[in-house]
Amino acid sequence: MTARRAATELLVAVMDRGRALEDALAETPSFNALEGRDRAFARALVTAGLRRLGGINAVLSHFLDRPLPDSANHARALLHLGAAQLLVLGTPAHAAVSETVETANHMREARGFAKLMNAVLRKVARDGKTILDDLPPGADLPPWLYTRWRASYGESAPRIADALLNEPPLDISAKEDATGWAAQLQGQVTPSGSIRLAQHAPIDSLLGFNDGAWWVQDAAAALPVKLLGDVRGKRVLDLCAAPGGKTLQLAAAGAHVTAVDKSEARLKRLRENLARTKLTAEVVCADALEFSAEAFDAVLLDAPCTSTGTLRRHPDVAWLRRPTDIKALADLQAHLIEATAPLLKPGAPLVYAVCSLEPEEGPGVVAAALGGGWRRAPLSNEVPAEFISTDGDMRTHPGHWSAIGGLDGFYAARLLRN
Repeated sequence: MTARRAATELLVAVMDRGRALEDALAETPSFNALEGRDRAFARALVTAGLRRLGGINAVLSHFLDRPLPDSANHARALLHLGAAQLLVLGTPAHAAVSETVETANHMREARGFAKLMNAVLRKVARDGKTILDDLPPGADLPPWLYTRWRASYGESAPRIADALLNEPPLDISAKEDATGWAAQLQGQVTPSGSIRLAQHAPIDSLLGFNDGAWWVQDAAAALPVKLLGDVRGKRVLDLCAAPGGKTLQLAAAGAHVTAVDKSEARLKRLRENLARTKLTAEVVCADALEFSAEAFDAVLLDAPCTSTGTLRRHPDVAWLRRPTDIKALADLQAHLIEATAPLLKPGAPLVYAVCSLEPEEGPGVVAAALGGGWRRAPLSNEVPAEFISTDGDMRTHPGHWSAIGGLDGFYAARLLRN
């Protein structure tokens, strides 16, 4: 019951207060009071509820005569999570219904809806899965977002939407000997050289973690660094660097890295990862728009974005973003590209990357840069050919590698200053 209450408060924090799930996990006392299996269950429950939010809402609407009042946010969240247990997690019906109702009876904010929950969840247990399975592709996403993806990706849009319905595998990057570490961890080396683990487990319990032999990093997130080629001995600037996966890649490849981010809290994690992996980098807390230093041999700009390419891991992002965010972030990204110009030696490359599926933040920003003093250095074989666009840029999306679990959506381009 305490785990369900914590999950309810987490879902309210995301959907009613606009908090990112990672922030809510850190800030919710009822969740932080949990331990072990209860803590894992609460997190899995709220993640499942967010991953299938649109579909679960559609199912519940079949069995509710009218929506719950706007003020009943805890009751609405608890009912939603009860349905998530039945439809997504496969919890036995008697347990999901009775525990949800009992939790409601012990919550002042939801007590008045306990009988309604009992009746609705019994109907969900009987007929809800059929309704959920009959929903069209994209039903679990905000309509405005899936409409955009259909326009941008055409026949690939349903594949992308379907890929978001499953928990993603765990990818890691090794300092060296990826094949050896894949064997020791019972994983597989992906076509791009990352290691994909077969099963999830507590990260710090895995062989090699405490020794700093590897770090967690989605296979797609590890690709932009490859666009810089051989960086051994070069001075490389990693802008908007936290939480630091690309900084670790560059340092492991022998670069002299300067990692810049304006969030001291996020840089703390970067410093911890550097210490654990015994890699070195200069870490600077500064706004990338204002940072100045002696020119570098290369710059990697992993710009702030809508993060719609990471919905496999962060399903809350779909419901926290708004259409107006796209233009605002594209404007910021354009300013950040311009800010890198004085930080590059003549002929030095800039790799611009975003974990967004929105064209305005990828090709749109690069098109503007090409009209403002930059030129493209097209890719050839730096990443798998299926990820290289006709323009010579990199594009991945969650529908790729579906046979081995998919990957995040990233866009990257390599640019040179005229």
